[in-house]
Parts: sequence; C-alpha cells; structure tokens
Amino acid sequence: MALQFELAGAQIDGAREYQEDAFLITNLTDAEGNPSALIIIADGMGGHAAGNVASNMAVQAFNKHVSANYPSANPADVLYECIIKANSSVKETIMETPALSGMGCTIVAAILESGKLWWVSVGDSHLYLLRDKELTKKNADHSYGGFLDRMEAQGTPVDPEPGLARNMLMSAVTGDEINEIDVSSEPFELQEGDRVILCSDGMDTLSHGKIIQFSDWSETPKDCAVALLGAVEDADMPKQDTTTVVVVDVKERAAAAAPEPEEEAAPAAKKPAPAVTAGQASAQAAPAETGEGGGKGKTGLIIGVAAVILLGIAAGVFLMQGGGKSRPTAPPPPPATPAEQAQTPAPAKVETPAPAAAPKKPQPAPPPATEETTKPQTKPAPATAKPVEFHDNLRNGTRGPTMVWIPAGSFEMGSPASSGDAEGRPRHKVTLKRFAMSKYEITFAQYDRFARATGRSRPDSEHLRRSDHPVFNVRWKDAVNYAKWLSRETGKHYRLPSEAEWEYAAGAGKESTYWWGYDPKPGMAYCFSCSDGLNPRKPTKIGSFAPNPFGIYDTAGNVAEWVEDCWHKDYNGAPTDGSVWKGGDCSYRDVRGGAYSSPPSSIRHAQRDKYAPDTRYDFIGIRVVRDP
Repeated sequence: MALQFELAGAQIDGAREYQEDAFLITNLTDAEGNPSALIIIADGMGGHAAGNVASNMAVQAFNKHVSANYPSANPADVLYECIIKANSSVKETIMETPALSGMGCTIVAAILESGKLWWVSVGDSHLYLLRDKELTKKNADHSYGGFLDRMEAQGTPVDPEPGLARNMLMSAVTGDEINEIDVSSEPFELQEGDRVILCSDGMDTLSHGKIIQFSDWSETPKDCAVALLGAVEDADMPKQDTTTVVVVDVKERAAAAAPEPEEEAAPAAKKPAPAVTAGQASAQAAPAETGEGGGKGKTGLIIGVAAVILLGIAAGVFLMQGGGKSRPTAPPPPPATPAEQAQTPAPAKVETPAPAAAPKKPQPAPPPATEETTKPQTKPAPATAKPVEFHDNLRNGTRGPTMVWIPAGSFEMGSPASSGDAEGRPRHKVTLKRFAMSKYEITFAQYDRFARATGRSRPDSEHLRRSDHPVFNVRWKDAVNYAKWLSRETGKHYRLPSEAEWEYAAGAGKESTYWWGYDPKPGMAYCFSCSDGLNPRKPTKIGSFAPNPFGIYDTAGNVAEWVEDCWHKDYNGAPTDGSVWKGGDCSYRDVRGGAYSSPPSSIRHAQRDKYAPDTRYDFIGIRVVRDP
C-alpha cells in the first residue's frame, strides 16, 4: 500500500508581544526520485531580538545542509550534521556580534520519506506520534525534568537539586558544546492513519489527553493545528509561551493520485532549495490560508496549509518566522549518566510525496543567515567510494600487511559533555594529515615472521588458525618493536597509531557512536552480547564483519589494540593535529576498540582504556599505521 502525507503548520504569540519561533517545510526528493519532506521547528531563547535571530539562523543553516546533502544513504548522519552546522552558525554570529551573547534555540526536525520517519532534536520541543488514539513522544526531553523522569524510568531515581526547575534546559543550540543530541539512528515506520505532531514546548499547556481529544475532533491537519492552538489560547495561561505546531497525516495514496511525472519537472536532488522568509513568496507554493477566526485576541494565527503534492512538483521551502520565547537560565552542566534514546528499526514499505505550505500574511523577520554564518565546526573526511589499498614487500620478497590510505580530514574527538565518560572529555576538534592503516588486525602468522627474525617467542594461538586470527598476548613494547621491524624490512616508516589517528580511522571520521550509527546493531561487530546468543570467549578470524567506510575491518570488538600514547586522565590539553600525545602517565598505555569480551558500550570508537605496557593480555592485539 502506497502512502502519502498531508501537512499543515501554524503558530501563535501567546501572551508575548513578539514571536521567537521559526518553522519550515521543505520539499525534497529521495534517492529514487520520489518526493519527501523536511520539517524544522526552532524555538528561540535569549530575548526578543536574540531569540529571533538564533531560531531563524538555525533553521536556515539546517535547511541548507539537508538540501545540499539529501538524498543520503544515512539520513541520521545528515540530521546530526545539521545540528552541528546550526550550532556553528550561532557560535560564529555571537563572535562577530558580542551583543547577541546568550542567544540560542531548541530544535526538533524530521525527514519523511517512503513511509519512514527520521528525526533529530535538541532541547524540549516535541515529536509526537498519534496512533489508535494513543499519543507517544518519540524524541528525548532535554529539560531537567526530562532527565529526572529518565533516571526514574531506568530504576535509578535522582533527588531533584534545590533551585533547579523542571523546565530548565540541559541541552540547547547556543554555540557552545551541545550536551545532548537525540537522533533516530533507524527510521520509524509509519502506517496509514498515523498523525505526527511536531511542536514547540508552548504546547505543554495542554495535557496529552487534551491533545488526543482535539486531534480526534479534527479531520484534517489544518483543522488539528487550529484546534490545538485555539485550545492553548483558551487555557489563558499566564505568560503563555509562543507556540508552533506542524501536523502530518499519513494517508493511503490512490493510484490515480500519483501521475507519472514528466522528466523535466523532477527537482534537482542535490541543489539547495531557497528559504522563503517572511515577505517572500515561492512560485512552487500552493496558496497559503489564514484561519478565519482562528486567531484569538492579539496573538493572531498563521496557518500554512499543505495540500497533497503529487509526484513531479518541484521543491519549495516555506519559512514562517518571527520573534519568540526567552529563557532566563542557560543550560546547566550535564548529568554524569544520561539515558540514551534508542528506537526500534523498521523497514520502509511505501513511497510518500511531500507537501508544502506558504504564509499569506507573514510576520516581520530579521535578515536571514548568510553563508558565512553556516560554516561547520568540523570538516569530516570524505569516505572514499573504493578504499585505496597497498602493501610493502619485506626484504625476503614476502608481503607486509595490507594497508589502506586514510584521507586527511577533521573530526570531533571524544565523548559528548552529556556522557558519563569523563575520560573522553572534553570533545575537541582534531585535524589530521593523510596516513595509512593496516586493513586488518595483525595476525599470528604476520607476527611470527617478526618473532623468528628477532629471536622472540611466539605467543600461543590457543588452537586458533594463525593465518587468519589476530595476534594477542603481546606487550605494548612487542607491538612497538613489531612496527620498527616492519620499518627496517620495508624502508618505510611504520609505527603504532596515535589515539587521535586510531579514533578517526575507526569511526571513519563520523561523529556517531559507532561507525555504522548511534546504536549497537547485531551483526556489525564481535563482542560480548553484540548479537543474540553471541557470548564469545576467544577472538574470531579477521574480516568476519563488514568494514567501515574507510575500508578498515574490526575496529569495534574482536581484539583491542595498543596505541602509542601514554595515558592521560582526560583530553584537557590534548593535541589537535592528530600527533602522539607526549607526557602523561607512561606506566599505562592507551588501548582502543574493545574486544570479544567487551559489552557493546565499550566498543565505541571514543571509548578509552589503559593497561600496563609490560603485561600480556589475551584480548589486546596490534594494528599499525604507515606515514606517506
């Protein structure tokens, strides 16, 4: 059964004299040429002018990155990167205009494609799914109250700290490091009859029961948006916040409703769509409507009606934007152990056309963000379509380890501030030059050549095949000497990787928790409980699982790997050029990657461990790098 979307968006000022929220609906085209949609809501904070600027800037930076990078094989990565770019644009604007210091916004955004829903959020705005008269919040709540609720749900309740309000934000887009970003690592599968509601936290005036009730009374998304915002105003709450809502209905698409598009009408998939701000219009837009009688008192009501858009209509972007909501308190320091949000993966079954909306009577808006204000904080390295492999010959004519060139690039190293992993903080930008890394972990057979040539003992493989299983029970000094031996044999400079080189190559330059996404995934790595019934006691053969986008195998699990650096308790003062970090506690050396005996949480590419360099461990092996 094919599905289609019908959307409507609206907003009110509440008890305020200005509007700080901004929202946008963009028509996109998926990888198969079918229409899809992007929805963004940004809730500004920091006062009238500043909140208005922040929300507008964040929405435009977000939209620009999606438009330029969609379609994508992994929309979750694109959405995550959009948050980073929006945050960067706020940061750079504050640096250029210090008077705007303290401005920021929250964001909730979603991509709808082929019956699938992807989302990302920072802050306390909401993404609700209404199915069979049951309302479910799909995204995380990054308020202090949300944190307390998550801790209680996990069975580890936390006593509220005196003086901290439940609505105080713990994560926001302010230009500083973002404490928490909630990303749907896998899409949620939509069904006919579903209603999706994205809204700012001004909707908190209504209980879940009221939202269900007014939605049930509303036949169309437009009716629902009018009814919900009308109910918010009827509640007449003192200091009612500005409120924005976008409603999406998922419907069955009749065969006649999707005529075959003419080739010349198809929108360009990779060309950024222009943002239509207040006072502008779009040639692709269906006429917008204002709700007659829908606005109450001084607030007014802006309704963007999105009719069902058929295949072949070009992409359009519509931004309804004004001033907004101020929050007096900046985000506090993050908790030590926040809950991670996980969503159940669901396969896509349908295709969905995307709708559009345009305001008829838009409110005044500040100047849109410029390209200069949307520069990213980092420049992730591009994953090559086909990794470039090579090998160097040893002096006896045999081949050395297969190596893969790792492209130069930048990435954010370490764990986010919201993580309880103090050893992996602060997260910091690292820029690296091109280098090569061994495609696989060094095997027993490869290490045997070194051991025979230097008179060293060969570690016991415990009945594992020496030709295709990773070597272990080797000390850090053994690993260093193996790399030096390779250098003498090949005439090239081999060595152990630095921590930064290892993390960059292992994660393929990505900022997700694992190179494949944000959640553990069965069949991706060899570790304890990585898959149902998988509780290994020994390593498995190299290359048993898929390589990462750089073409490197087994960076998560199997055996952990020595790196060059001495141990440092955290990343304060860490180098930013990818070099080995000198100093530290050299009675311990860093080990990365986790092992067959590690739980999924310990095979993250940001996970750090320390071990004594003069001790042999049955779960630590070797991987080498080579300079150009």
